[in-house]
Amino acid sequence: MVVYDSSGRFILVLQRASLPKFASNNRMTGTAEENKAIVQGSIAYFGRYSVDEKEGKLLLHYNGSTYPNWDGEDQSRSISISNDDSNMISPVSAVGGGVVHLVLRRVR
Repeated sequence: MVVYDSSGRFILVLQRASLPKFASNNRMTGTAEENKAIVQGSIAYFGRYSVDEKEGKLLLHYNGSTYPNWDGEDQSRSISISNDDSNMISPVSAVGGGVVHLVLRRVR
């Protein structure tokens, strides 16, 4: 789920459908394997955004992230919007490199 609001704030939460449950029923006492699966299967971040329509760019400022290396960073994404679909290309990835292509559909 991604939300971009009219005041320039955004939040993104992504998770795999198959995240394991904590056997202890307490996220503070998860096993190394459980914690690894959760970290590798989810990411969330939030901050401020703006759109440069002329350049076709989405400009993001990260206030916080479950990937703390991005906290306080500014990043740019190429973006194209058609009707209720947006296509974004990110030159950075939280998984050690590569380009990320994200397709989003607006929910009304």
